Amino acid sequence: MATAEGQQHPLKIYWIMWGALFVLSAFSYATDFMPDGALRTFLILLFMMLKAGGIVWIFMHMGWERLALKVAILGPPVAIMVLIALMTFEGDYVEENRIDNYGESTMEVETPGHH
Repeated sequence: MATAEGQQHPLKIYWIMWGALFVLSAFSYATDFMPDGALRTFLILLFMMLKAGGIVWIFMHMGWERLALKVAILGPPVAIMVLIALMTFEGDYVEENRIDNYGESTMEVETPGHH
């Protein structure tokens, strides 16, 4: 089926992806009825990542590209996410050490001359 001009993908794949995006969006909007908390935040981020991944994979044709192109496009965002995770762990470690050594943190910065 591959020609010199490119490869045609069946429309069925696109219709399935549009349906999946609709369902994932419905689930994402349904989280508005949940109480605030870690579960709600996790679900919102999960649905967001699944939708973004589906869009990149199907509509941007990443599912049919060579491995080198996938790594070149997806590598930097993955590296940034790893660095963000490392900064999060380091920030928690620093905050715990500050609390252990200096007492409970107040998170308020006092400006000189304003008491």
